[in-house]
Amino acid sequence: MATPHPNLIVNGKLDHQAVSAELRRCLDTLLRKARFELAYEIRAAEPAASTALENPEILVIFRGRDQDLLLERNAELLKALEYLTLRWLRLDPQFYGRIRFDARDYRSTRIEELKLSARVAAERVRETRTPFHFNPMLPYTTLFRSLVLQEEPGVRTSSEGTGPDRQVVVYPEETA
Repeated sequence: MATPHPNLIVNGKLDHQAVSAELRRCLDTLLRKARFELAYEIRAAEPAASTALENPEILVIFRGRDQDLLLERNAELLKALEYLTLRWLRLDPQFYGRIRFDARDYRSTRIEELKLSARVAAERVRETRTPFHFNPMLPYTTLFRSLVLQEEPGVRTSSEGTGPDRQVVVYPEETA
């Protein structure tokens, strides 16, 4: 495990001021070296209504001429930039979800898409009584869908497969 930069974690919690300063140092370097035309804002996130879903403490919001590049191919570059920055901070992986990057409300839009797809799948399973298999996705997305589907009546979920082939399957709930 990498040792985090000094003073980023205090009593098991992120020190927002220290983390923000180090985020600025990292992002200023990366964006300048990559010659991106991007500005960013670091801010404390509003607590989410549900702690089961994404609930970061710090948000980094990008804007500028190159923000569309960040969002191409399902925001691969945005996610890569977030990952590189988290590695720069040398945080333990348990803290990764506490810092999130976004541009043009990509994350909230994506979360709503995932919720909608889960609800549509649950409705289809309730109507047809046949299982629905989601395509394999990243572990975070699989977990998110499973959490949303737990709230849907008349269905149950299972994860099948391993590694990159792991997928959520929605089944009709067994009736006695």
